[in-house]
Amino acid sequence: MKYVVAAFCFCLLVWSCSENGEEDCLEVQWYFDEDKDGLGRPDSTVLQCEQPDGFVDNGLDEDDEPFVELPSTKVPFIFTSGVLKPFYLDQTDAPYGFWFYAPAGYDSMDTQKHPLLIHLHGIGERGNSAINPQGMNIILWNGAPRLIKEDRWADPHSMIVVAPQASLFWKADELHEFIEFLVEKLHIDETRIYMTGLSFGGNGTFNYVAQMGSEAYVAAIAPIAGWGDTSSAAQYMEVPVWAFHGDADSVVAVQSSIDMIEAINAASPEVAAKLTIYPGVTHDSWARTYDGTGMGSESPDYDPFNMSLWDWMYQYTKE
Repeated sequence: MKYVVAAFCFCLLVWSCSENGEEDCLEVQWYFDEDKDGLGRPDSTVLQCEQPDGFVDNGLDEDDEPFVELPSTKVPFIFTSGVLKPFYLDQTDAPYGFWFYAPAGYDSMDTQKHPLLIHLHGIGERGNSAINPQGMNIILWNGAPRLIKEDRWADPHSMIVVAPQASLFWKADELHEFIEFLVEKLHIDETRIYMTGLSFGGNGTFNYVAQMGSEAYVAAIAPIAGWGDTSSAAQYMEVPVWAFHGDADSVVAVQSSIDMIEAINAASPEVAAKLTIYPGVTHDSWARTYDGTGMGSESPDYDPFNMSLWDWMYQYTKE
């Protein structure tokens, strides 16, 4: 018999009891720390009393946002440039709660327009920040949000970076509505809107273009360890694609990216879709892609990783 006694923060605590009712131990949900950086994978967990080798508890960092009581009314869309800020679900008119970052120097009183990067998280980072605002911190584990949080963000193009949180699925119409919300509120260069996503978010990135087609806002996309619908290849004629995958991925098979890129290129897009594959790399092919450390470790049989993802995106515009 097991009784859940605490689920605050990210670690799940469970009392494990013997059949005679005596308490055996306090079980904890541990997260596999694949890259040994102190942050575990939300999609690879075990529940046991003692900490297993290679696993961490994913406790909150000291500078993470504390649990807060949310106001019942909307809050002004006010932020400080150069600082990550959360906006929880139902605090704004956006269909998502989201983390927001405006580059240093962004001036709401100025008319200078900035590129926009949308980051889509994986399946383990889903949540409803109207109910659990603290659960939105998990988005900061990966991608551009993590680089910004760790002061490792090196973007020469002054992008606005936004990382929404899905509660269940990434829906193309909601993503479209979300971008419209941002365009209305901010000084965004609408010719330079980009999207990237990892795993479940990679699928969401593919699906946004597949379903919106020529109506999609994006000028280029970068799905990582994702998958898509090969029958939608004709929708990518005007949207450059650069996909990344590890060939030892046992969660989303590398063939998913291979099939998708081959299908897109068979439809003769304006810019040939690219695919970079890392030999021996499992599901987390995104960390080395987003921070650039994967350059030089890619397979010679596919497209080289020879420039930063952000530089690659920035060369494309949507008319």
